[in-house]
Amino acid sequence: MLRNALTVGAWTMGSRVLGFARDILIAALLGAGPAADAFFVALRLPNLFRRLFGEGAFSAAFIPAYAGALAQEGEAPARRLAEEVTAIMAVFLMALTILGLLFMPLVLDVLAPGFRADPAKFALAVRLSRITFPYLWLICLCALFSGVLNARGHFAAASAAPILFNVCIIATLLILHAAGQRVPEALAYGVALSGIVQFVLLAWALARAGSPLRLRVPRLTPGARTVLRRLGPGLIGAGVTQLNLTVDTIIASLLPTGTVSVLYYADRVNQLPLGVIGTAVGTVLLPSLSRQFRRNETDAARESLNRAIAVSLLLTLPAAAALAAIGLPVMRTLFAHGAFSDADAARSAAALAVYAFGLPAFVLVKLFAPGFFARGDTSTPVKTGLAAVAINLALNLALMHPLQQVGIALSTSLAAWFNALALALLLRRRADFAPDRALARRILAIALASGLMALALLALRRTALMHLAPVASLALLIAAGLAVFALAGILLGAIRPTELRLLLRRPKPA
Repeated sequence: MLRNALTVGAWTMGSRVLGFARDILIAALLGAGPAADAFFVALRLPNLFRRLFGEGAFSAAFIPAYAGALAQEGEAPARRLAEEVTAIMAVFLMALTILGLLFMPLVLDVLAPGFRADPAKFALAVRLSRITFPYLWLICLCALFSGVLNARGHFAAASAAPILFNVCIIATLLILHAAGQRVPEALAYGVALSGIVQFVLLAWALARAGSPLRLRVPRLTPGARTVLRRLGPGLIGAGVTQLNLTVDTIIASLLPTGTVSVLYYADRVNQLPLGVIGTAVGTVLLPSLSRQFRRNETDAARESLNRAIAVSLLLTLPAAAALAAIGLPVMRTLFAHGAFSDADAARSAAALAVYAFGLPAFVLVKLFAPGFFARGDTSTPVKTGLAAVAINLALNLALMHPLQQVGIALSTSLAAWFNALALALLLRRRADFAPDRALARRILAIALASGLMALALLALRRTALMHLAPVASLALLIAAGLAVFALAGILLGAIRPTELRLLLRRPKPA
């Protein structure tokens, strides 16, 4: 499981690095003004579906059913199930895409109600959203293809596909902008193109894996009904973090111009450890738990979950502490160029520090939710997810004016902690989660080492060394943070030599 998680994490890291390159270009060309706000709102819906289907809900509904059919009935029934679900989704998503294109102004009235006060920004957001919206149809089918590959133990192609999202946007932006196209429209065309390219790659990967899918006439067979019945609730249960970020966008549109953009950049930095760690481990954990529960190997499933939590927090807690301590140098170094000002960087850094507080909770939700999905239970994560969304909305309304973008980020983090703790307690009550003393001691050691690292970083920021060039100062901070955490982690027992050797060893291809 850990080796496969490293494979997923490595590809995800590549995608996130290219994502930073993409966002640095956008920040330099658009800054945090009305055009940037319009593009990020246009990106929100397709990005929401990409994250929900690609990293959560669809996998939770489809992988247990497909893996079960593959293990118990064989190759042909499993492939038939995948083809039946593909046919139904293709028709449904096409209808949804057409409706979205026709009624996009109404969609944006819900997603960004504050934009109506600026007719030019609202019109631009509608135009960009109509260009990006077909990506939704393609990426949801890509999620199905990825689910088949993951359930069969092929993780590399599905994890590499998001890299093409960033490659296409960067290439299209550079080519079309050089040809005279406006930046927002060039970015939107890049999003649409990336959906086509990812679809082709994953269809080819399925054929290479010996499981090509052919298009059938849509039929609601019992197997397809089971998947679809779990899919609706799973959209909330697995995607509550993304739903909360969508609520953040709605509230941010009601605040001064640029709030949508500064929150977007803060979330992008926060998404690096969340995507590399939480998504990677959660992606590999779900098929593993599904097989173990189906074989009644409850002790093995508990051990898998405990190991996943320990390794994830070993990487997440220091990342959260570092982002909180050096958020401002990070935002200035990455984005404070061209149209993105130092003031914009400071606003983003304040939001980033609060998002970092919720980062461990975001990751834990991605680990606890598969514990329910592996047993076919999507209703419990839905209930906790709905409660978390309600808490986020209430806190947003209470904090949006006194704390501005910081209040929005704080609301999301507090809601994530509620969701993670609720899922953990419910899993423990049904005896599928049994944290032992070893796990508790490990988490305490990781937290102490992370705290010591954060204190060292804060002290280092006050020295004359921070008057170096921004890139050099940030590199120094990162190197010092890694050294302090490594030393403290080894002395306190947070870092174990066996896991360190595993992390340093080249992972085998999935």
